[in-house]
Amino acid sequence: MTIELRNQGSYNFLDISTEEWRCYIWDVNGEEYWINNPQWLAISETGHRVLDAKGISHYIPFGWHLLKWKAREGAPHFVK
Repeated sequence: MTIELRNQGSYNFLDISTEEWRCYIWDVNGEEYWINNPQWLAISETGHRVLDAKGISHYIPFGWHLLKWKAREGAPHFVK
């Protein structure tokens, strides 16, 4: 079940609740930032805004080298 999004900003969010997790990886030091059960994604000129199933908001500024995710069983691998 997808968490209800409460958005009072100007960002357009995409439902990514079909993902089990997503991971942002930076090239310079290989640092990884994991988000379990991501629900909503907004992409802006400066980065990604992600809301997870626990209601935690994440802001990931552009600069990562790689973004990977895992789709839930039977869900589409790409949603947009």
